[in-house]
Amino acid sequence: MIDISTKIHDRFTLEFKVGFVTGKGREPDDFSLAMWLFVPGGLDITPSTYSKDMFYSDVKSNIRLITPAFPLGDLAAGGVPLAKLKESARAVQSGNGSMEDFEYDVKMFCAIVKSSLREGLAALGPFTPDKVAGWEKYVDDAESVLDSFHSLRPASGGNGTDPEMERIFLRGDEFLGDIMSKYLMEFIRRVEGGLAPAVSQKAALLYRKIGRHDVEMGFPVIREDDPGHNRTYTHRFSALKKYVEEVLYLRAPKKRDGVLLEQLYLSIAAGLAMLFATVVSFAFQKKFGSLTLPLFIALIVSYMLKDRIKELMRYYLAHRVGGKFFDNKARIIHKDTEFGWLKEGFDFVQPEKVPRDVAGLRNRSHMTDIETSTNTERVLMYRKSVHLDSAKLLENAEYSFSGINDIFRLNVTNFIKKADNPVVLMNTMDEEGALKTVPCDREYYINLVFRYSYDGTVELKRFRIALSRDGIRAIEEVAR
Repeated sequence: MIDISTKIHDRFTLEFKVGFVTGKGREPDDFSLAMWLFVPGGLDITPSTYSKDMFYSDVKSNIRLITPAFPLGDLAAGGVPLAKLKESARAVQSGNGSMEDFEYDVKMFCAIVKSSLREGLAALGPFTPDKVAGWEKYVDDAESVLDSFHSLRPASGGNGTDPEMERIFLRGDEFLGDIMSKYLMEFIRRVEGGLAPAVSQKAALLYRKIGRHDVEMGFPVIREDDPGHNRTYTHRFSALKKYVEEVLYLRAPKKRDGVLLEQLYLSIAAGLAMLFATVVSFAFQKKFGSLTLPLFIALIVSYMLKDRIKELMRYYLAHRVGGKFFDNKARIIHKDTEFGWLKEGFDFVQPEKVPRDVAGLRNRSHMTDIETSTNTERVLMYRKSVHLDSAKLLENAEYSFSGINDIFRLNVTNFIKKADNPVVLMNTMDEEGALKTVPCDREYYINLVFRYSYDGTVELKRFRIALSRDGIRAIEEVAR
């Protein structure tokens, strides 16, 4: 299965989260994904203004394991992640465990709690009075998880306490407080929209409890009128997030794909050009003899044409053959085990070469009917092929991972370089006949269609991205 979600990461960056979920069998899984970008001609994105290197410099990709799924209630009841953490802590304190295993379990516990808080809140849906019990249970479970973690804290300065163990624990403690506070704020905002003061107060009490604990431990907290301190807080939270989630990130060193094939068709181009020059030389030498003026001129002309033939053949082969291969290939490695690979490629595509189902979804709805009578869009295609061997992944894994997430971000700065002013002043007249100047937003719309296949099934998904010279204004999924 392939699962796709997208969001605006910042003003100039789109984030796509693609989940490649393996099947239940032990056979390797193969996935295929293509992303088609239909870019307005007014933005002047062409092969001559936007190269492959520019595209890959605009894309940042991270490969990570899908966080193991545990309901928040299971964690509160002492489920597998907490049990593993307790066992690891006891092993270290008794001298039978390694600090690396303890740190791994702390990070995994924190990452799983973060995922459970997010998914648990999403599962609650909009607040309604008949769901009060479920919303209250969310807060109770979150507090139980936090209290269970705090109960494992090594005694500071106690006999046999390892300072390194305490340092690892405190990092996890600080991260859990920060991430739980974040979701509690979202919880309170949604509950207050449904006018449930008792439920909101319950969440607020837990939020303040976390705040008091953080102050007591010396962790930075948000201060209303202290920009310098808050900069420290946001920087530290970002560092903690990377520290915790690095346990899920995979090594995927990239290298160019199809290098041998590229050298082969370059050699063929050079050989054909040399063949032409040699044939011309032999033909003129046979007709006019050696050391004659016609032969001399023929050699010069054939040399000039040889280079042109070589370049034309290189261009032809690169576009005819290269389009069937990929630009880069990466080996996917967890710890020291390689369990899959990923290939990626980028190309400009002629509109008539777009698959019929992709073009049909793109043309199903337009912002205006005028768009249907013009053909000024440039089409860009980014494609991936992924191979995963879940059996190899699970051989040395402490948790049952269901697959990987490919989180890639696309920076659109190069797309909006030639955009018009974001606001255009238009003149109009009101009902009394007075002239008015009205500011109107100027936006460009990039249509993005995903076509992805797995296990014989093909699915499509379309998004519309609104851009201006000021950056990304909105992204929405367009219904099929």
